[in-house]
Amino acid sequence: MTKDQCYQLGKITKPFGFKGQVVFFLDVDDPLSYAELDSAFVEIKGNLVPHFFQIININGNKAVVQFDDLTPQEATSLVGCDLYLPLSLLPKLTGNQFYFHEVVGFHVVDKTHGDIGTIRTVIDYPAQPLFQIFKNDTEILIPVIDSVIDKVDRENRTIYISAPNGLIELYLGQ
Repeated sequence: MTKDQCYQLGKITKPFGFKGQVVFFLDVDDPLSYAELDSAFVEIKGNLVPHFFQIININGNKAVVQFDDLTPQEATSLVGCDLYLPLSLLPKLTGNQFYFHEVVGFHVVDKTHGDIGTIRTVIDYPAQPLFQIFKNDTEILIPVIDSVIDKVDRENRTIYISAPNGLIELYLGQ
């Protein structure tokens, strides 16, 4: 399993107690949907290593986890490591909802300017994510917000938008 086949679930943040439990920070929309999770991949020195759980208790966006077959010292050594799950475990989204990795390569069609290019990546800034779109060699950054996105057409790999007035002109010099 490689990182491009997975999504980041969260991070191991600290030890918990003296029996080898650790705390996970779950960087997901619905942490309780992971209450039955029995394993995850832990990134160790750039490699994803599967680890199985004896216990997982979720409270808010944190989980206390007891690993199978790890001593307290081994579990503590994993503090700071990122956690991953296979993309196949993500629930399917419909309508205008999407995962950022899902829309890379989609064409973007603006209500006023027509086809403005292809999404190269989604830049996940804390304040607001942005589509990074390229039309020929020109970069265009579009905010990923509900008021901008009109329709997501998965079948045709196209996102229809209504960009804020003047935004696209700023990049294309029109």
